[in-house]
Amino acid sequence: MLVRMNDDAFWALIDELSRRSGDRDERLEWLRAELVRRPVAESVDFQVRLERACERADTRAMWTAANRIEGGACTDDGFHYFTLWLVGQGRKAYESVLADPDALADVPGVRVLVGRHHDEWDDDEWPEWEELDYVAQDAYDELTGQEDDDGEEFLDAVEEAEDAAEAAGEWDEDEEVRGARPEASALPRLTALFPLSSGS
Repeated sequence: MLVRMNDDAFWALIDELSRRSGDRDERLEWLRAELVRRPVAESVDFQVRLERACERADTRAMWTAANRIEGGACTDDGFHYFTLWLVGQGRKAYESVLADPDALADVPGVRVLVGRHHDEWDDDEWPEWEELDYVAQDAYDELTGQEDDDGEEFLDAVEEAEDAAEAAGEWDEDEEVRGARPEASALPRLTALFPLSSGS
């Protein structure tokens, strides 16, 4: 299966998602409905793009930034959900933060958390968005009637699409961003906004 949703089409959906009003559940329902209106292959393609975007954000520098925001308590799963949240902020914010994780200090969804204890953060404010990872499968299952197979058919389709993209040379290995975990001084703005000594 060839990937038919290109990066621009993927990010157009994500950008619209990031701009929509309503809580996260309402916004995800919009995205699910949008995918259901499209050919089933686009749900697969969307997931391939989403996973790729999360993989690109999976760097030591980004983990350090997420851990700083979350008060030193970022888990492995929590970091994956953080990368999903970052993608959900839209292409401009994502690319800015990918280039410099300290640019998270400019993201409105981060700034609203400054000076507040984690216990005061609403679920919709927490910089993690696990549920974004399930929307494409929900759409796929609805379109194919495979709602009782625990997602096996969807996951197989995603893997096949990823293999096809790699075989076609679609993923540029130069895009991989891997770096050493920076010291706190490499995140001056986040360190100032989220001092670990604050007891958060």
